[in-house]
Amino acid sequence: MAAMLGTQPIFQIHAELASITSLGRTPYGERRIIDILGGTVRGARLNGRVLPGGADWQIVRTDGAADIQARYTIETDAGARILVSNEGLRHGPPEVLEKLARGDNVDPSHYYFRTVMRFETSDPSVDWLNRILALARGQREARAVRLDVYEVL
Repeated sequence: MAAMLGTQPIFQIHAELASITSLGRTPYGERRIIDILGGTVRGARLNGRVLPGGADWQIVRTDGAADIQARYTIETDAGARILVSNEGLRHGPPEVLEKLARGDNVDPSHYYFRTVMRFETSDPSVDWLNRILALARGQREARAVRLDVYEVL
């Protein structure tokens, strides 16, 4: 079977995050909102910044996995704006998740953090993003998240 992912990230995102706002336990799990304060986008196919104003709406399930649904905007260095929709999962052993919750740096190979990304833009210079799916491998930091973004071929 042919490879379905590019071998190198098309870009990397470093998004700065606000503190977690917990809405408490609902029938679905613990609802949380994490505002996205800004960030950078760098890579072979895209360079720019993450604009403030997005957020990550999460449900921490009873099995400890975080169901992630983030929406935010990227502005390229040339001024094109791109809406990002990012959905995925983060989970791992309880002791690793406890370290992440404390804000400790944890090697991302010790937990699973993957997302599916879709993009929407009206700018012709980056309209190729309207026609791809991407997968990201994530790493949680104390007040930020890093995503290595790969195009699905």
